[in-house]
Amino acid sequence: MAYKILLVDDEEDILQLLKDYLELQGYMVMLAHDGNEAIEKASLCPDLVILDINMPGIDGLEVCRRIRQHLSCPIIFLTARVTEQDKINGLLTGGDDYIIKPFSIDELGARIIAHLRREERSQVRDSLRFIGDLTINFSERCIYYKDQRITLTKKEFDIVEYLCKNRGQVFSRERIYERLWGYDSEGDSSIVTEHIRRIRQKIGKYSDQELIETVWGVGYRWIG
Repeated sequence: MAYKILLVDDEEDILQLLKDYLELQGYMVMLAHDGNEAIEKASLCPDLVILDINMPGIDGLEVCRRIRQHLSCPIIFLTARVTEQDKINGLLTGGDDYIIKPFSIDELGARIIAHLRREERSQVRDSLRFIGDLTINFSERCIYYKDQRITLTKKEFDIVEYLCKNRGQVFSRERIYERLWGYDSEGDSSIVTEHIRRIRQKIGKYSDQELIETVWGVGYRWIG
């Protein structure tokens, strides 16, 4: 799927130049001619924003402040301002980069690629957890030992995910059961103990890495 880029500038010739260039690179491009339109278009969740600072009405700094309340995507300021304080102000309001007009369109293109790649790496870190030779893939909902896939049932992986994402906290089996099976489920919390036994057994075939610790008389916690 093509990345969506929001271009914000009150100069039509710059908008058209950038639009033509970025579409040739395979991006989907959205245009905004002022701050109000930029805030409205930001609701479409662009993957990156190129934002002019010097605009009538709501300037780029204020636009950046407002959309930062809802978006975490990279924001590149594009402006004729050149003082060090201007750069500092732009970065402090939530911008990620700063391009001075007149600019090299190829340099801008390279910076766009760099920021999008950084975002991809960040998303991969959020979806993966590395523990020695083990990799927990939250997107695929499974664990790998090197290149060997360790398949878990839905509830087994639910337990791994819940404990892993709350590393160090101790949870009673009753709390785990209520959280993952629901308060109204018909059953017994002892099933949590059996699931954890199976998780350890499956991982233990490949690795002696201890992931889930039993805190006797209390419950379980993730130590991987």
